[in-house]
Amino acid sequence: MFLVTGITGKVGGATAEHLLAHGKKVRALVRNREKAAHWANRGVELVDGDWNDSAAIGHALKGVEGAFVMLPAVWAPSPDFKEARGVIANYVEALTRASPPRVVALSSMGANRTSGLGMITALSLLEQGFRDLTLPIAYVRAGGFFENFLYGLHVAQGGTLPVCYNPTDRKSTMVATSDIGAEVTALLTGPAWSGHLAIELGSMVSADEVATQLGEVLKVDVNAFAVPRAGWPAAFEQLGVPKGQTGPAEAVYDAVNSGWMDLGVEGTEHVPGATSARDVFAAALKAATE
Repeated sequence: MFLVTGITGKVGGATAEHLLAHGKKVRALVRNREKAAHWANRGVELVDGDWNDSAAIGHALKGVEGAFVMLPAVWAPSPDFKEARGVIANYVEALTRASPPRVVALSSMGANRTSGLGMITALSLLEQGFRDLTLPIAYVRAGGFFENFLYGLHVAQGGTLPVCYNPTDRKSTMVATSDIGAEVTALLTGPAWSGHLAIELGSMVSADEVATQLGEVLKVDVNAFAVPRAGWPAAFEQLGVPKGQTGPAEAVYDAVNSGWMDLGVEGTEHVPGATSARDVFAAALKAATE
């Protein structure tokens, strides 16, 4: 039995898919059983609760062979990242008590740094918060998700994909969420390890390459367009980030564009992605037309 947090999201869902495909039993910590009903129909054991309740986390950890843990995505965090700090404290308390055989935590490229990361600061805090745990822990430092470009299926019909990557031909680490689920599953079910390790997950891809692959799926020529820096706040507001609170999201792209989140951090293992942006776009387009 393996615990998966965030199962109703993309990464948690991908992890559950891969575990089930390997014939493993899955348990999920969920706030809303109705939202997770299709997982229950597939044999996933649902445990009521969320990451804001250390007792619920501890209950979900009982008897598991391994656990996948992650933080909720908060695009407009408090200045002191109190949301993330609270969840991390709950994880630490529950993991200390339950002491599962192994833990895999979703992290991010750049989480080895402690400043200049914007909203990814939460994942740096996660790694720091787990530092004193004596459990075998693997941090999967994923690149930017190809799924974050899915808005392009709607806006790029005219041939332009607006992005915050600048310059658009500069490569940065990107990955599909399915590949994250595959790597998490490999870590949870593969050979045991001791101590803490970090895996950089993804391949170096440019926004230009993503735009070209999107165009191949849409069957139109698509070019990436770097949104001017001054236009970022409005762009993030259109994505639902509250006005005046877009700074943490903007800082992520500042870090990416400056090269702070590239591959090659000392002491890490690199696992390249197996799924292309084209694959992600094609699957999403197929799902939307079925």
